[in-house]
Amino acid sequence: MGLDLNKVYNRSTKGSILFVVILLGLPLVFSTNNYLLSTLIMIGFYTIVSTGLTLLMGYAGQISLGQAAFYGIGAYTSAYFTTHFGLSPWLAMMVGAVIAAMVAFIIGIPAFRLREHYLALATLGFGVIVFTFFKEWKEITGGLNGFFGIPPISLFGITIQTDFQFYYLVWIFALIGILFARNIVQSRIGRALLSIHGSEVAANSLGVNITKYKLQMFMISAIYAAVAGSLYAHYVTFINPQLFEMITSIYFLIMVVIGGTGNVWGGLIGAAVYVCLGELLKEIVPLFIPNASGEFEIVFFGILLVIILIYMPNGLSHSISKIVKRVLPAWRRKKRVNACFGK
Repeated sequence: MGLDLNKVYNRSTKGSILFVVILLGLPLVFSTNNYLLSTLIMIGFYTIVSTGLTLLMGYAGQISLGQAAFYGIGAYTSAYFTTHFGLSPWLAMMVGAVIAAMVAFIIGIPAFRLREHYLALATLGFGVIVFTFFKEWKEITGGLNGFFGIPPISLFGITIQTDFQFYYLVWIFALIGILFARNIVQSRIGRALLSIHGSEVAANSLGVNITKYKLQMFMISAIYAAVAGSLYAHYVTFINPQLFEMITSIYFLIMVVIGGTGNVWGGLIGAAVYVCLGELLKEIVPLFIPNASGEFEIVFFGILLVIILIYMPNGLSHSISKIVKRVLPAWRRKKRVNACFGK
């Protein structure tokens, strides 16, 4: 039995392959532009978190305002174990992911008895509690003074320190995360999640174990956030509790809504839009309001969130998908006509 390449390389994968090729080629073009590379790296971190949150929100239909807590758990666990115990950053990352998953399991059991706004408030409260631990547990986290001296990651004896090297590391994780999410969505678990999202009563009547699937998605989204947090800690080599406060969870939520909750690529699109707009605002706003503080970002993204919810409730990924579906057939028809007339 031979491998049928047509089943592997079809129209649905051409776009993804083209995207990966562009993604891998970007640093080769902009290798000397550290600002651009660091911006793309930040998009990579947020893509990992947002993809996990997309699985939870878009497919399991559950809202979490506590993802920053898992992001922080991954960062502090990795920082503490590598600095105080000399553990390999890769092992510390796995420890952070396991701890985040266990915490999600413990929190998820009582939290998923709640629904909608009450569930969102419960996860918000969890995020506030964890942030308080980060701030007050000074022996472990360093408190508001922060955690210094986090070692960089090494791979095959090579210390990954430059933006060029870290870019590839982060985006490999991001692409693996998207691929894993895509496999979940297209599997039996994905269909069960969609049935839960559609109607929990109907899903329950069909024998779907609702609590089990919700918990699994909550734990997976926590692992995504913890891995991103661990990578972030080893990239910046310094962290403090303010990086993981409540507003960070809200920004993650905004990214998922902007990108679209019904598509695994929504997290990437939302993260890219959020980071690029944030950088643009930092340049434009001081020209008009010289003494403006960082609060203007909250106002801007709040307005953007309202606009997206009103005019594009399925997010940018859905709108982009519709445009591509309209443009590509027209372009192919034109190409065939030109070929017939020898143009």
